[in-house]
Order: sequence, then structure tokens, then C-alpha cells
Amino acid sequence: MDKLRAMQMAVAIADGGSLTAAADSLDLSLPVVVRGLAALEAGLGARLFHRSTRRLALTEEGRRYVAQCRQILADIHEAEAAVAGDAVDPAGQLVVTAPVLFGQKHVAPVVTRFVQRYPRMRVDLRLYDRVVNLLEENIDVAIRIGPLQDQSLVAHALGQLRRITVAAPAYLAAHGRPAHPRELAAHECIAFTSNAAALWHFGEQGREFSLPVDGRLRFNHVAPAVDACRAGLGCGSFISYQVAEDLQAGRLVAILEDYELPPRPVHLVYPSARLLPARSRVFIDWVKREMGGSLTATS
Repeated sequence: MDKLRAMQMAVAIADGGSLTAAADSLDLSLPVVVRGLAALEAGLGARLFHRSTRRLALTEEGRRYVAQCRQILADIHEAEAAVAGDAVDPAGQLVVTAPVLFGQKHVAPVVTRFVQRYPRMRVDLRLYDRVVNLLEENIDVAIRIGPLQDQSLVAHALGQLRRITVAAPAYLAAHGRPAHPRELAAHECIAFTSNAAALWHFGEQGREFSLPVDGRLRFNHVAPAVDACRAGLGCGSFISYQVAEDLQAGRLVAILEDYELPPRPVHLVYPSARLLPARSRVFIDWVKREMGGSLTATS
């Protein structure tokens, strides 16, 4: 089988979750796809998919192979688009998503400059504090903070951010400064969670541990939690970008820094490089140039 066709078939099977869905998307008969997958696995000497009666799932070897196929197919598509001129002056619409506060502070300015640079582009920026299914909600590109759970996504690292515990100077003056996370049990802790129990996470001697915290205030959005912490109503746990300005201005102070976990990665992700349009590639490259290296543990 032609190598390029084999790569397209592997990606289509991974995206569709079944041989039938792959056959439909590629406009091929089911027997052709069945024989094609068998030939591909035989040629590679590895099983790419776990078979079940209802669905196919990628093996570890399959995940690695399909990820490389996505990138190769994306590069080919980009080269073709560049020849056609689309990469020079892209046009069309993109749907982009990011966490709410991070999107307001970091992503929205980048999107605005992108549209100014490319006047034939339209961008719909959607800010959510939840993990969005990119395929189901027709999202082209997403910015995500933290370890990636979906191995089918193509990811580009943009930087890293800290999870930091803070309090207002007035609160610390009145209640004392905790020396160890266990001492938070004696403090007011402002929870930012929608769960029944609020757990804050720390590290000690290379090991992670979690502690339940409690207080009179609990929010399901970060902005009022930061406001309450700034007002001296308790300690808070936030990602560094959420309180960067308050730390710089002295309105909040970092505490328990010796017990912080390693910084969390920030990635730009998109669901599939199989048919990545030139406008998406131009936007991805723009974000990487604008944000790459600027997101540090103190951002």
C-alpha cells in the first residue's frame, strides 16, 4: 500500500473509532480498509489497534504512529497550501477556546493582533473553565493548562505556569504565616471548586500530597476567589497568571513556596492534522511566535 494512503487510513481509523467510519470518511469500501489495516500492521510488524466488538482503540505503538502520521500529513498540506498562496494571505473563520481568565489576559490580545495582521480572517474566541471536546463542539484550536489527557490531540508547548498559594499581607499579619501546608487546617481557605470537598495539592521530598481545606467562602469561578483573597478573607490557591499582577503590586504574597508542585505545562492543541487548513496553520504559527517563551512560572 502507498505509504501516504496508509497514513491517511490509520488516522481516519483513529478518528472514527471503527473501520466502517474510516471507510465512510475515505470513500472506500469496508473490505479495502480491512485489508489495508492488515497490510499496514504486517508491514510495520506491530499491532496499531486493540479490537473489540464495538470499537477500536489505539495501542501504545498505534498512538505513537498516528501522532507522527498527523504531523507528516499536516506538513504536506501546509506545503500544498503555501504553493497555492493561502498561507500568505489566509481567509476564513477559526474557532478558538481557552480558560476564561487566561484567555482574557493572554489569548485575546494575541487573537486581536492576528485579525489586525490578517484582515480576511475571522476568529470566534470562546472562553470556558472546562475541558471542551474539540471535535464535538467544532473547535479548531485550544489553549490548555496542565497535563494533556487526550493523546489524539496534536500539541505544541507554549510554556509553563505555577500553582501557587497566596494570602494578603493584612491576613498574614492578623493570623500568622503557615510554615507547612498542614497548618492550613487552622486558617481560612478560600476554595475555588465545584466539588463537594476542596483539595489543595503540594509536594514534599519529591512526592505529591493533597490536603482538604475549609473556609467560609467557596466559589466556582476564579475571579471572585481572587477578590476575596485580596480583601484579606483567607488564603487561596491559584495558577500564577491569575494573581501575577497582585503579587507584583504587593496586594498578595506567596506562601508555602517550598511545597509547590512542579510548574504546569501550557499547550496549544488541535484535534487532527489530517486536513489542517492553511488558516489554522498560520494561526498556530502566530500563537507560537507571540506566546512561546513568554509563559513562565511567574506569568
